[in-house]
Amino acid sequence: MADEDQLPKASRRALMLGAASASAIVSIRPALAQTNASVMNCEIPVPDPGRAGQYVAADGKLVPAGTQGAFPAAGRPFKAEEVKNALNGGTLPGTTYEQSRAYTNYIRRLQSGTSGFTCFASLQMPRG
Repeated sequence: MADEDQLPKASRRALMLGAASASAIVSIRPALAQTNASVMNCEIPVPDPGRAGQYVAADGKLVPAGTQGAFPAAGRPFKAEEVKNALNGGTLPGTTYEQSRAYTNYIRRLQSGTSGFTCFASLQMPRG
């Protein structure tokens, strides 16, 4: 008789755990979607404001303004979605193919502490 009394309690406990797990999944998924949306809206300036006035060489290195074969700063920061498309073979909006390659090479070279680094790093994270 004691075993029969334990069965309903165990079933209730399993149902409660299942309900708690389901609510956790429901509340986590919107948070992940919101994070993904905010990541795709972050921006990457080329070059970062601390280096304004420098040009971007084809290999992505910053060079003095007027350097032959290098490109002036982009007129605006690029959104993460635009950068992601360019990194996958597309072209950054408002740029030529060569200019886009130079800018994406610059972005690939970003290091911690540089404006746009966190945005670029978040593009490298796998999405769930």
